[in-house]
Amino acid sequence: MSDPEVINDTKRYMAYSKEEADMRDVVAAFKRYKELKKSISDSDEILRETDDPEMTAMAKEEMDSSKKELDEVEHNITLLMLPKDPNDDKNIIMEIRGAAGGDEASLFAADLLSMYSKYAEKQGWNFDIIDETDTEVGGYKDVAVMITGDSVYSKLKYENGAHRVQRIPSTESQGRVHTSTATVAVMPEYDEVDIDIDPKDIRTDVYRSSGAGGQHINKTSSAVRMTHLPTGIVVAMQDQRSQQQNRQKAMQILKSRVYDYYESQNQSEYDEKRKSAVGTGDRSERIRTYNYPQNRVTDHRIGLSLNKLDRIMNGDLEEIIDALIVDDQTKKLEQIQSGEAKLF
Repeated sequence: MSDPEVINDTKRYMAYSKEEADMRDVVAAFKRYKELKKSISDSDEILRETDDPEMTAMAKEEMDSSKKELDEVEHNITLLMLPKDPNDDKNIIMEIRGAAGGDEASLFAADLLSMYSKYAEKQGWNFDIIDETDTEVGGYKDVAVMITGDSVYSKLKYENGAHRVQRIPSTESQGRVHTSTATVAVMPEYDEVDIDIDPKDIRTDVYRSSGAGGQHINKTSSAVRMTHLPTGIVVAMQDQRSQQQNRQKAMQILKSRVYDYYESQNQSEYDEKRKSAVGTGDRSERIRTYNYPQNRVTDHRIGLSLNKLDRIMNGDLEEIIDALIVDDQTKKLEQIQSGEAKLF
């Protein structure tokens, strides 16, 4: 990284910087591992060579302390060396759609949007709505947001799937609990390096934006619709003020949707190779239930139930996400152990 040729090559420097950052924690842990091994060896040597009771007691205490920490450091190194998802450090595009349940589903989609917005704020991430189709009752038929920050995908990738809500709708006069669903799609934000879409495969149409916006929206063709011809994926964008801005946002979403489409086509092969995914990744899979009458949230993939729905809807998702990460790591460790692979 200190080589002038590298410093003058921005792409190379960024690549090396990322590689160094990825290695930093492992290197630091391994240095501590070697220090502890030496400490244990030194203590053992003192125990073999001295008859002094005080020295013996100190050496035993030092050895016990070092061995205990060594176990923790070994475990930490094992986790650090587990196969990593190459997308973990990426920003994401999240799409939330009201599914089964009509108006109540659209309102639940809005509640999920609020939950993720508050969680993003707690994490220090940026949260921007880039496309939305709202409903008359104040919900969303669908809404797309871009979340940017540190390791966004590594935490929110587990949100991909169908979310179910059980509650009494405000329009329910009999007090009956209804069940509705909303789907969440989490896609890493890809750039030119990650995915190359042939411009010939994209049809772009421009038209006048509709809705609020005054004279600018009424008089200019600023809205953009992009269609990826091989897959039939369509992205329409009209929320930005200029056609160029809408083109950029539409292309960002299109790349992510196209990449996600091809990944889904190879999902079975992908899961067979990794054997470490949380759930199947199927969008139709019910991953979590939000039960309002009992103030309970249940994640069905790991059998975790928490009676703190009010706090979770306020953005306190850490306990659920941390549990999913641990479960993911456990499965990867089991894979290593079943293959009799050893890191030490």
